[in-house]
Amino acid sequence: MNRDALSSSAKGLARVAARDTSASPPHDKRAADVAGLRAQFPILSRNMRGQPLVYLDNASTTQKPQRVIDAEAQLYETLNANVHRGVYELSEQATEAYVAAHEAVARFINARSAEEIVFVRNATEAINLVASSWGVEHLKRGDQILLTAMEHHSNIVPWQEVARRTGAELRWVECTADGRLDLDDLHSKLTDRVRLVAVTHVSNVLGTVNPIAEIIREAHQVGARVLVDAAQSISRLPIDVQAFDADFLVFSGHKMYGPTGIGVLFGRRELLEAMPPYIRGGDMVKTVTREQATWNDLPWKFEAGTPNIAGGVALEETIRFLSEIGMERLWAHEQALVAHALPRLRNVPGLTVLGPQARVGIFSFTMNSIHSHDLASFLDERGIAVRGGHHCAQPLLTSLGLTECARASVGLYNTAEDLNRLVSALEEAHRLLR
Repeated sequence: MNRDALSSSAKGLARVAARDTSASPPHDKRAADVAGLRAQFPILSRNMRGQPLVYLDNASTTQKPQRVIDAEAQLYETLNANVHRGVYELSEQATEAYVAAHEAVARFINARSAEEIVFVRNATEAINLVASSWGVEHLKRGDQILLTAMEHHSNIVPWQEVARRTGAELRWVECTADGRLDLDDLHSKLTDRVRLVAVTHVSNVLGTVNPIAEIIREAHQVGARVLVDAAQSISRLPIDVQAFDADFLVFSGHKMYGPTGIGVLFGRRELLEAMPPYIRGGDMVKTVTREQATWNDLPWKFEAGTPNIAGGVALEETIRFLSEIGMERLWAHEQALVAHALPRLRNVPGLTVLGPQARVGIFSFTMNSIHSHDLASFLDERGIAVRGGHHCAQPLLTSLGLTECARASVGLYNTAEDLNRLVSALEEAHRLLR
């Protein structure tokens, strides 16, 4: 699909089969009260272990509002056809809806064009795409890849493989004692040998918010490209890739109240244009002969095969949902929960909270010698869902002298009462399990 089709798809979407929203809650922008938001998430009405569910594993995956669930189902009910090249109306309508989803993402993160938005399965696949397509092509022996100690395994392992294949060297930016990125260490290691900086926007263990715009600016001064892992920030903070001056940015739909199996790679257009395809096959080609092939236009060059059409359409509905509430309002709600929870957690006997005072609503903690899996099971018996383990951040935990910890993480539907229940249960755990 060419640029004209991309720019006109929003108009085309208007004639896509109308959606029945009569059963959905009202979407008044002013009605951002938590009770009204919670009512839109059907799973939150469940009881677990005979008690109302307190879901505090949002850093792993978020729950989905009914309208997002409906959007995915409705694609199959009313628009199910393969996208691109179909000359019949149903296929054209499905294509328009799928293209419109790319445009919605572009607006949400302020990309210059939907051509800079590639749909993948998740943030992990997006990082692998950049590592395999950009990293292997552009890095060589003597170059350096700069990672931080905060990174999720998904932003470590692909670069280890690139280093193995190219001879490039991995270097690490350490954390301060209170769980912030050591910016002095960053400055000292940002030399002209660094060709790529891979950095998380928000730590999935510590809740730390890294100064992404500053990191990108300094990396660009030495000629390095930057990949930002926004998996934990996309649902919490306004993201503006132009203000960041980002080269690459990745995130997953399932961590922002959207469906599983759909993720996003943002790439600066000139970088994507110069990169070879990641996967080859149907739909990413323009022409094929027995001898060779030529590649499709962006972003389709990187979307080989039949894509997750329903997931893309549901992701657009997710973005509409978040935009109607307002990212600033969501941030204010989360910060109110942080202010409520953090002092209470730190007062629980035997409990140590990891990370800095300034953070998002991610609280990782240890309690005496109780293993995090035992602690998570204890909380589960009381209807409280948290995560225990290494959280795909083993290098970070090793640097903290740990092998595992428990983690509670809030979402837009969580309340102060949810966190009060968590604190009370942890106090009980201290009394009974120590």
